[in-house]
Amino acid sequence: MNWLVAAVLVLIVALVFDLGLLMYATYALLAVLLFSRFLTRRWAESLAATRECNRLHADVGDSVAVVVQVTNTGNLPVAWCLIEDLLPRSALVHDPPSLGIQGRRTQLAMLRANSTRTIAYQLQCNRRGYYQIGPLVLETGDLFGLHRRYRVATRPHFLLVYPRVLPLEGYDVSSRRPIGEVRMIHRLYEDPTRIAGVRQYERGDSFNRIHWRATARTGQLHSKVYEPSTVAGATLLLDYHVASHDPQNEPFRSELAITAAASIAHALYEMGQQAGLVTNGRDAADRIRQEGWACDLRTRDAARQAASMLDHSERLRPVVVETRRGEDQLLRILEALARVELTDGLTLPQLISETASRIPRDATVLAILPRVTSEFAVALHNLRRQGFAVSAVLNVYDEYDFAQASGPLLANGIPTHHLRSEAAIVSVCRTVLLR
Repeated sequence: MNWLVAAVLVLIVALVFDLGLLMYATYALLAVLLFSRFLTRRWAESLAATRECNRLHADVGDSVAVVVQVTNTGNLPVAWCLIEDLLPRSALVHDPPSLGIQGRRTQLAMLRANSTRTIAYQLQCNRRGYYQIGPLVLETGDLFGLHRRYRVATRPHFLLVYPRVLPLEGYDVSSRRPIGEVRMIHRLYEDPTRIAGVRQYERGDSFNRIHWRATARTGQLHSKVYEPSTVAGATLLLDYHVASHDPQNEPFRSELAITAAASIAHALYEMGQQAGLVTNGRDAADRIRQEGWACDLRTRDAARQAASMLDHSERLRPVVVETRRGEDQLLRILEALARVELTDGLTLPQLISETASRIPRDATVLAILPRVTSEFAVALHNLRRQGFAVSAVLNVYDEYDFAQASGPLLANGIPTHHLRSEAAIVSVCRTVLLR
């Protein structure tokens, strides 16, 4: 537009001073500008693109094939087109990156009329997460570099990479008692599978409670006495607040917590016990921008910004997967763990206050914590006083740090376990769950 204004001003000067040669040169410049603008617009409007992924759900270590096709639907050849399939910057910054790239996702191409250019590359899933693939940004322009046009040509795909699960290999879980089984502080109901003794019959006792052998032996009706119900399964309480994690240990410590939670949930599923998840982390799906995919933009930075995921979320609602049994339940927990991200929302005490009413009392509350403060210890102790069976897994490396962090919890009667590294996950699962 600046070139066009300048050319019009020069033309006015040429007309005023009757400069014929300058006038003809200005006419030629205006013709070139208008023709270049028209040609650039036609090229941009004639470009269409598609993307195909061979899978949108993967495990750590899997490869995902991505094929992008850009087609020139017009009758004019496109002299040049810069094709770039966008990926989130956060997936590429670590070493190794969360998504490794094999092949080229950026290419400069010339497209003949009604022709198609194909770009193929592979993504190596090195770390769990919820990743946006695309959208595809196209850039084209005239041969003189006077006009450029940018387009967001395809909607994005979203790749879900499940967290790693470390199974309890070589351990006879079938011979053990149900996971997380501890005696309840408050007697909620009786367990009919555990007979504690016999007493005389009382009016109102059901017939299935009558102990017929004792009745036949004594000649008087006797009823069975059952033990109080026990806790089976666990509700994973994952602290994923950004202030709780030392930036020097990231992303290792936060990913270790995710792997431990996924492994514990898998062990619970294998033993037929209930499992649930409560975390103050942010769901990555909440950050996805829902508009702006099919737009025509003036700059490449504007195209990137309109086509990217939101970096911040204002939501304070915790991520909760209700504590239940079944294969679908395990899948829901793994999906939630795959999408969860560090956030500056609810702190752990606020999370407990917000979700305590949704946590069942017949499951152990297993807190996975990167650090322990006095507020954390008080919040967990309050859970224990309400009748919950509470244990803690401390996600710290140093033994001294573990001793310091576990002190306030042990003082409140909360068992603690040390999650030092990935190799310790199996032993933590055995210690915490298979008692």
